[in-house]
Amino acid sequence: MSSVPQPAALPPPGRAEIVDWLAALGDRQPGEVRERIDSMELAWLVHQVEQRYELELDDDQLDRMKTIDDAVTVLAEALRTHV
Repeated sequence: MSSVPQPAALPPPGRAEIVDWLAALGDRQPGEVRERIDSMELAWLVHQVEQRYELELDDDQLDRMKTIDDAVTVLAEALRTHV
């Protein structure tokens, strides 16, 4: 039997994990990732969340993710309420 965690059992991503995801877009170093999230980065971030957590974000949640810190907050809230 596999011990792969189910998406709902995964903890929400922290700042470092989100920075790593964004750094992977464009093959950048984490230190090169800016605080402000642009539209391409937001699309990439949404893709990562959908793949890892099987969670769809609504328009309000997407509108609130303007910075990395915003993304950490929104994703933690969304995953806390996601069943």
